[in-house]
Amino acid sequence: MVHLSSFLLKKYHGGHVVIRLALGGATNRPFYRIVAAYNKRARDSKYIEQLGSYDPLPNIHNEKLVAFNYERMKYWIACGAHTTKPVAKLLGLAGFFPLHPMTITEAERRQKAASVEEVKADSQEQVEEALSMDQNL
Repeated sequence: MVHLSSFLLKKYHGGHVVIRLALGGATNRPFYRIVAAYNKRARDSKYIEQLGSYDPLPNIHNEKLVAFNYERMKYWIACGAHTTKPVAKLLGLAGFFPLHPMTITEAERRQKAASVEEVKADSQEQVEEALSMDQNL
C-alpha cells in the first residue's frame, strides 16, 4: 500500500524564516505588513504569519505608525527567525532591540546637515544686511 499523505503535504525545503516587510498599499501610498516568511519566497508572496504593520507616510500629527505583536515576535525570534535591517531598525526604535548603528549614524548626519544649513542661513542674512547698509550709505 502506498502512503500518499507525505506526498500530498506541501513541505518547504531549504531556507529559513525571516521577519521582514511585505509591501502593500497603492501607488504613491505604501503600506507594509511585518511578516514572518521563508527567506526564499518573494517579498509580497505567501507568508507564515503577520506580526505587525508599518505606515511610512506621516499622518496629520506628523507620526509614522508602527504596530507589533511582541509576543509572536519573541516566539519567532526564539525559533531562530532572522530579522531584516529595516525591521531591526523599527524594533530598535520601539525599544525591542538595541538601536541599530545606522539609525544613530543617520541621526548624527541629519543633525549635522541641519546645523550647517542654519549656519548658511545666518551667514546669508548677515551678508544681505551688510549689502543693504552699504546701499543706504
